[in-house]
Amino acid sequence: MNYAIIAAGEGSRLAKEGFKLPKPMVTLNGEMLIDRLIGIFMRNDAEKIMIIINEESAALESHLSELSLTLPIQIVKKSTPSSLHSVYELLGSDPELNAVCLTTTDTVFKEEEFTAYIQEFAENKELGGLMAVTTFIDDESPLYVAIDEAENITAFTDKNTTQTTFVSGGIYCLRKDAITLVSEAVNGGVSRMRNFQRQLLENNIHLKAYPFSKIVDVDHVQDIKTAELFLSPETAV
Repeated sequence: MNYAIIAAGEGSRLAKEGFKLPKPMVTLNGEMLIDRLIGIFMRNDAEKIMIIINEESAALESHLSELSLTLPIQIVKKSTPSSLHSVYELLGSDPELNAVCLTTTDTVFKEEEFTAYIQEFAENKELGGLMAVTTFIDDESPLYVAIDEAENITAFTDKNTTQTTFVSGGIYCLRKDAITLVSEAVNGGVSRMRNFQRQLLENNIHLKAYPFSKIVDVDHVQDIKTAELFLSPETAV
């Protein structure tokens, strides 16, 4: 499986609250966010891991270069105006890419749920994409995900107009047809991941939702404690 991590954000909200390192270097129970993701990916049959970092992340670049891994990491160093542009730079670095699991660096989830998610994607080869969703909402502007009885995604909405219980979890498994549309979206002026996801539906890409019990986004200092408690084996989901 190919994996990709968006780690090019500035982490401006964390910086305002006193955290001075790049967001991927936030530690949860002694482990950096970026290291946790890499470890999970490697334990889930990673063939390649691509990471985009911004041009101001010297500390992060140094850290990644010092990791001793059995798998090489492909680093794209470029500041981008949005997450979708980061995806464009990441996936465009490999024109032969047929499938990828993509996430932002600040998604925190249970590893066993992620493993089941990857297995589901691997087994359902007819899918254009499998999107992680959750009923846990801690995002300031959540993207609501409407699904049918078979968990096929029917709409992405900024407001909960369909009375769905799910929001996007920020983890995306995509196959070739969906990957190809990234360039079309960016070249057409699309600048947000949520609008790209809508474009996938408009292009009849078959998308399904995969529910996670909880996915925590680390955007604020208080989110660090929330994520640590969530990952604690003593804490019930």
